[in-house]
Amino acid sequence: MRVLVSPDCFTGTLTSVEAATAIREGWLKEHPEDEVVIAPLSDGGPGFVGGLHAVLGGELITAIVTGPLGEKTPAQFLLRGNEAWIESAQACGLHLVAADKRDPRITSTYGVGELIAHAIDKGAKTITVGLGGSGTNDAGAGMLAALGATADGALDAGGAQLKSLSKVNLNSALEKISDIELIAASDVDNPLLGLRGATAVFGPQKGADDFAVMELEGALENFAALCGRRSDGKDPAVALGAGAAGGLGYGLLLLGGTRVAGIETVLEIVKLDDEINKADLVITGEGCLDDQSLHGKVIAGVASHAAALGKPCVALAGEVRLGKRECATAGIDSAYSMSEFAGRERSMAKPAEVLSEVSARMSQTWGRR
Repeated sequence: MRVLVSPDCFTGTLTSVEAATAIREGWLKEHPEDEVVIAPLSDGGPGFVGGLHAVLGGELITAIVTGPLGEKTPAQFLLRGNEAWIESAQACGLHLVAADKRDPRITSTYGVGELIAHAIDKGAKTITVGLGGSGTNDAGAGMLAALGATADGALDAGGAQLKSLSKVNLNSALEKISDIELIAASDVDNPLLGLRGATAVFGPQKGADDFAVMELEGALENFAALCGRRSDGKDPAVALGAGAAGGLGYGLLLLGGTRVAGIETVLEIVKLDDEINKADLVITGEGCLDDQSLHGKVIAGVASHAAALGKPCVALAGEVRLGKRECATAGIDSAYSMSEFAGRERSMAKPAEVLSEVSARMSQTWGRR
């Protein structure tokens, strides 16, 4: 039997590579003669670079960049030929900010701009930036500063500082990327501003209270007004995906970048349909299988492609909050919960071990004897 294992990361516990490995090990404990192929995935958030490297190969390059609170932090990007893939969460991710210090008014995307500059220095001509898992809400201002943008105030001190600006100059940043194709890979299509914008929807998840949300919304409005439209006349603030990663999508679009759906782009890059076609069973997974999983996330992408190709798909998750009918509609034939199997405390303490055990138990139903 040939099994394809293509999970997302289990946020806060396992990378997509670690999750795929644990699932594979669990299956092989019960069915050692089977062929189990792993293809770890990401929708653009955490695990984006690692998952692509596991499938595409290429060179992982480590750079020391500026983290969301100004500290130095190591981050990797993938380089293959003249193409580079960057995971923004490695430079400005929420996981880089201690829980008691989370305040998106002061966190910056400067490190993402540094990663882009490093990739350009290494010869990259096409740069895809995976968006997701950020701890920032600065509309990409920090990234723009790292690429050479200037203003009559700080661009790299967090979103709240953008309120005090009255002038922004993007010329140096635009010159820096003038012959570079920038691609923003995102699983969300939110605009920059408004009720569905970066601040209103994602700010609270990053530590913003009601006052901070109002403050940041006004600051981003001011910044967008100062930056204006692109040279082609388009307003990036209203574009799909502008609100991704605290408005980092906006910053990339402002530089002439294009937005693509994260998971569909990844599936195309790794040619997952070819692997699904060769498999007898597809296994996917993530930390929490809920309604959000069905909108541009890895599980939904993998399940829909498996269903279209007539292959059964099973999902493993830390928690399962969808019913059987909702799962079936998404193309998921069965879902297994780690918390239900081993309890939340043990699942969080020993996630790889528990996930492997759940996989072994699941294989007793889905494997061939």
